Amino acid sequence: MVQRSQSGDRVSTWKDLTAELDLWAEAGDVATFWWRDDDAVRPTPPLDRLLNLRRKSGVPVAIAVVPANAQPALAEILAGDDIDILQHGYAHRNHKDETGKRAELGDDRGLWDIARELADGRGRMFDIFGEDGWTETMVPPWNRIDEPVTALLPGLGFHGLSTFRAREAVQPVPGLTAVNTHIDIVDWDGGRGYAGDQTTLSAAIAHLSAKRRGLADRGEATGLLTHHLAHDDTCWTFIDTFIDVTTGHTAANWVSARALFPVPQ
Repeated sequence: MVQRSQSGDRVSTWKDLTAELDLWAEAGDVATFWWRDDDAVRPTPPLDRLLNLRRKSGVPVAIAVVPANAQPALAEILAGDDIDILQHGYAHRNHKDETGKRAELGDDRGLWDIARELADGRGRMFDIFGEDGWTETMVPPWNRIDEPVTALLPGLGFHGLSTFRAREAVQPVPGLTAVNTHIDIVDWDGGRGYAGDQTTLSAAIAHLSAKRRGLADRGEATGLLTHHLAHDDTCWTFIDTFIDVTTGHTAANWVSARALFPVPQ
């Protein structure tokens, strides 16, 4: 019997995710995945829980750090293999008015002011994590960045950009590689708990299927997006299960942010 939601849509299940990966295997191909977690500013029990899950699973994770608020103690706990560090805007501060969607990197402010903030944040990242301790990739707060701001990034020293939804181009501007996330596990518009299997699994399967059928960029890794400070227990359970199901399949491979955002030569 096919499961359906109250709206009549087919309900995605873990078996459906496995079935999609089976189709990749039948085609002799491997689907790539990556994991990005946002909003790190200090050592916390939720961050410890995330890092413990990373160690248990063996998959790499990219941690997006808010530089203006970041504590130097992050450097020690985020050191080690399979942990990459990205810059999460500057202060994660909304500059839109009440009529617009929240954004820190919109073009409604002076570009010079934005550039100065991002450069200050970049300097803070070097101060905390060192020259080689982080991946020079920009993660815009709320996953929103306007085109004029994107165009600033290579000149400021960034070579990577990560937002949400399937990318439209490998390089939105020359010298800047885009790799986005596609599976947001938090219900931001509801109770801010777990978004539910229907939302998360449907998003994962949709991106994988689109890549397999040539409807999305096959070279873009499917991105799991998490926010350790916002997770309830069901969020943690989903992450654990999602990683377990995918790592147990021959047609799935988890890759690091450093591999996805190469330094231009």
